[in-house]
Amino acid sequence: MTRVWKWNRPVTVREVLEDLQKERSIAYTTVMTVLDNLHQKGWVRREAEGRAYRYEAVSTRAAYAAALMNEAWSQSDNAAAALVAFFGMMSEEQRQALTDAVRIVRLPETARQPEPPAGPPREAQPAEPPEPPEAGEAGDAEEARDENPGSAEGRRGR
Repeated sequence: MTRVWKWNRPVTVREVLEDLQKERSIAYTTVMTVLDNLHQKGWVRREAEGRAYRYEAVSTRAAYAAALMNEAWSQSDNAAAALVAFFGMMSEEQRQALTDAVRIVRLPETARQPEPPAGPPREAQPAEPPEPPEAGEAGDAEEARDENPGSAEGRRGR
């Protein structure tokens, strides 16, 4: 999938094979089988071109990563605690990417809001999204633990 995503265009088995052979020895039938399996699983679509197929990703790598994160997060019985733990694992660069992403997601929301009626000015709304918690911030972790008193972390000290 990495090659298909990287090239961002329909690819043949031969193209993927030649690229992989720059790094290691691999058989044509192995690449063909993997691409066929990806097609059967719905990861790629294929279109016949002569006697071969051209394979194209059904989704972007970013959408795949988002689906993985959503699936993992949905497995948690305490979404807030899972997010606090996740934010604690992030590098500063990842936190900045998260802040940027939240800002982007909020742009359409603010653009759709109707203009306020004429009258006294409303209170100013903060323009910046809240920063994700820093690794090891006890207050956020405590709040997340308090939301799940049944967990081992929530029972500590009670």
